Amino acid sequence: MDSIQLIDSHCHIVFQNFNDDLDEVATRWQQAGVTSLLHACVEPSEIPAIRALADRFQELRYSVGVHPLDTKHWQKDTLSVLRNAALADERVVAIGELGLDLFRDSNLDEQLAVLRPQLQLASEMDLPVIIHCREAAVPMLKELRSRKEAGSCPKGVMHCWGGTRSEMEDFLDLGFYISFSGTVTFPKAKETHLCAREVPTDRFLVETDCPFLAPVPRRGKRNEPSFVVFVAARVAEIRGETIQNIAKVTTANARRLFGLP
Repeated sequence: MDSIQLIDSHCHIVFQNFNDDLDEVATRWQQAGVTSLLHACVEPSEIPAIRALADRFQELRYSVGVHPLDTKHWQKDTLSVLRNAALADERVVAIGELGLDLFRDSNLDEQLAVLRPQLQLASEMDLPVIIHCREAAVPMLKELRSRKEAGSCPKGVMHCWGGTRSEMEDFLDLGFYISFSGTVTFPKAKETHLCAREVPTDRFLVETDCPFLAPVPRRGKRNEPSFVVFVAARVAEIRGETIQNIAKVTTANARRLFGLP
């Protein structure tokens, strides 16, 4: 497995549970063949710390955005904060993590009010979006379709995919990529397995979403970027392909979507 190169297309290593051993975590991802990481942002106060991580680890790129469960962090100046952060650093390669979450919250109107300006910003800046969508495929598809008709729908990825095959087809039709996380290694995630089997070769990514959702055989532990190997291995098994091929295509896909070096 030494020869593979992987991209962890979604991680959160800024969180405090990495404070004590981040250098060791980095050594492990480098040894595992993880050549690039995309660090997602959930609210603007994280941006300086994520930028500092990008200074520390040359393989790291990042997004700027507000998560749908963090709408309380949306202020009058937030949009300009996000725009300025993206303009100030070429390592900002996406807007997000943005989206809709009706599993943990029910404030759809409030979430849409935070989602819409971020989608517009991504469209204006020609940056992809990282979409969090949980139990909210119907309103998300409605929003994206209306933007596509208006010519202002950004490209992007459906992160940590957990929807149905039908929903996946709808997002693929809109031009989005599908990203698989540790969830794809869970034995009961049958719909996710089906999606991993059927997704087009040129339209999917792998990620950890660490520190959350550690894959089998590390389930229940703190997740970390090196564990993306387990995600890629399970997707390879599901698709009847080699992990080398999954690594090759997902790396190419992530580089194409996010403009990674």
